[in-house]
Amino acid sequence: MDNEEITRRLFLIKSSAGLSAAWLASRMPDIMAAQEHAHRVASSDFPAKLEFFTPDQAAEVETIAAQIIPTDDTPGAREAQVIYFIDRALTTFDSDKRKIYLDGLVLLQQKTRKMKASTFSSLSSQQQIKLLKSIEKTEFFELVRTHTIMGFFANPEHGGNHDQVGWKLIGFEDSFAYEPPFGYYDRDHKQ
Repeated sequence: MDNEEITRRLFLIKSSAGLSAAWLASRMPDIMAAQEHAHRVASSDFPAKLEFFTPDQAAEVETIAAQIIPTDDTPGAREAQVIYFIDRALTTFDSDKRKIYLDGLVLLQQKTRKMKASTFSSLSSQQQIKLLKSIEKTEFFELVRTHTIMGFFANPEHGGNHDQVGWKLIGFEDSFAYEPPFGYYDRDHKQ
């Protein structure tokens, strides 16, 4: 692995520590509704469909997410299908953030045209990174980054984290209940 990949992974890990418990608690009813919707979609025989983004917008946001959590020797944001998590977030618990995405996509398109390309997703990886560095301090990029990380590590029932790729990356076991004892307990141990 080269230093750039290590830096991206460390960035990802450190970024996930910034989620606020208060924010999660204030949005819990909406997050639970999104979870139920995502669970119904995941249980369905029909493929997930976009509810907020157009296919072109989804391609651009997915490309940004793929630069935030790139595919290398492990799956990235594309394989985790975080675009469906982000799309669902914008129709439920983060619907107030739609304008940030729409304005951000306009800015992205303007900067892409200055680079003599028609779409961000058509740029080379190095060009995409250069463009993203120019907008990394914007509210739009910060929101896409946050949603990407959330979608990568969320319970697959919430959308994103397809095939548990995020959990597998960090070694998380999706067993939410364990049979005791994990070992002996001092108070129960007889000498």
